[in-house]
Amino acid sequence: MNDAAHDLHAPHFIGIGGAGMSGLAKILAVRGAKVSGSDAKESETVLALRALGAEVHVGHAAENVPAGTSSVVVSSAIRADNPELTAARERGIPVVHRSDALAALMGGRRALAVAGTHGKTTTTSMLAVSLGELGLEPSYAIGGDLDAPGSNAHHGTGEIFVAEADESDRSFHKYAPEVAIVLNVELDHHANYASMDEIYESFETFVGRIVPGGTLVVSADHEGARELTRRVAGREELNIVTVGAADDADVRVLSVVPRGMTSEVTVAIGGSELTFTVSVPGRHYAHNAVAALAAGVALGVPADGLAKALGSYTGVRRRLQLKGEAAGVQVIDSYAHHPTEMAADLEAIREAVGDSGRVLVVFQPHLFSRTQQLAEEMGSALAMADASVVLDIYPAREDPIPGVTSELIIDAARRAGADVRAEHSFAAAPAVLAGMAKPGDLLLTMGAGDVTNLGPAILDELS
Repeated sequence: MNDAAHDLHAPHFIGIGGAGMSGLAKILAVRGAKVSGSDAKESETVLALRALGAEVHVGHAAENVPAGTSSVVVSSAIRADNPELTAARERGIPVVHRSDALAALMGGRRALAVAGTHGKTTTTSMLAVSLGELGLEPSYAIGGDLDAPGSNAHHGTGEIFVAEADESDRSFHKYAPEVAIVLNVELDHHANYASMDEIYESFETFVGRIVPGGTLVVSADHEGARELTRRVAGREELNIVTVGAADDADVRVLSVVPRGMTSEVTVAIGGSELTFTVSVPGRHYAHNAVAALAAGVALGVPADGLAKALGSYTGVRRRLQLKGEAAGVQVIDSYAHHPTEMAADLEAIREAVGDSGRVLVVFQPHLFSRTQQLAEEMGSALAMADASVVLDIYPAREDPIPGVTSELIIDAARRAGADVRAEHSFAAAPAVLAGMAKPGDLLLTMGAGDVTNLGPAILDELS
């Protein structure tokens, strides 16, 4: 498979509209490859790819794979019986995993890979934007759009390539970065990892892929990250830089001061203190920015210039993205779907709202397996909101698990003291939420599924 990854002059992407796949397709199209692909439905991303010259079909069929295809690119989400995948195997066309294709694109560049259970997309985006602001023309591949469809990837003329490194299917073992960030290490992706030990082993393998003389930037605050540091400490030709608020951090966060929807961050780095603005709210985003700063410095980017440039990052679509305001109510979209992310986003929003209004949430659980494992923690996180509505589980790639429904989360939330109700009708949700909201409130649409589509409908109801 690895050898095939280098034959990307005429690639066909199955599921080309997905966040990870569309970015690679875009970079290859800009580099002059003859790109084709298919996706389940029309989307802004598909239109953006067609505008770059890609041939994209809607729906999956064997005849979508063009004659002359050099390789067929798949992600872990593509099922084995997909007709295009079957056609590729019958025709002897090499099948390449998305991660192999990304590894091939990074070849010959100074790679910076961002890993961790949470915060990867934000931190990768912060680096992409700030390095671009400094005129370093980085290439990047991110799991979310910066500001517009198709902005999840870029082919830059500079020597740096910043990539989000996904642990969910162990695909981050394919990369060989000069600098790697590990933001945190927690149990998630229950379909692929049976235990915390398996997750540590997976991250250790990733750290082992850092080029000799390269740098690991790792959190000093998260217990999982500290355990990983203990496990890899003493490896030859590996520089370790710890970051965080902990007293023993190499790059230390001295303070994070909330200023509405922004924060002022002060860090101790390289023997001096540096204060800069992070243009998104919340302590966890400030810490992501400090990890980005440390990684850039490890690549030789001056700290003061990079710190200033980090202030130009204003967010990723779906990561606390303001969708609009109507009737005095702000509607914000959050991709948070793991309890740690949910709690962090709710804490950030609570800080931004202050005492002026309430925080309301409509939460759509993502995956039956995740709900089965983490319903209690999800319920506890929802208790941080003033009131919440929980939708049915978004199945994505999974089949239902008997007895696993949103009620598990609702029961846990009530035990934690939450004001929470179920809503089984997606279509009815906007009117229900608009009816709950009062001027000064902040309403969060939360989850990794299609709950993001409710924002505009809620704003319509409010106005």
